[in-house]
Amino acid sequence: MRTFTLEELSQYNGKDGQPAYVAVDGIVYDVTNVEAWKDGEHKLGLTAGNELTEEITNQSPHGIKVLEGLPIVGELVE
Repeated sequence: MRTFTLEELSQYNGKDGQPAYVAVDGIVYDVTNVEAWKDGEHKLGLTAGNELTEEITNQSPHGIKVLEGLPIVGELVE
């Protein structure tokens, strides 16, 4: 499984043809084809290319259930 640092993850922000990835609980998900993440931007000012555990687990009305079925592309390392 591929590993990502925060710096590497930030390159996958959904801009300029890049895929859109987000990390939650150490797992990196591909949200590129999720309409709610069009161009790497989501409601509440969330942007792809970031670690979003706090936002997804505590602020999202969907919680982590929204991640079910999304492609896992790697893991986040410190």
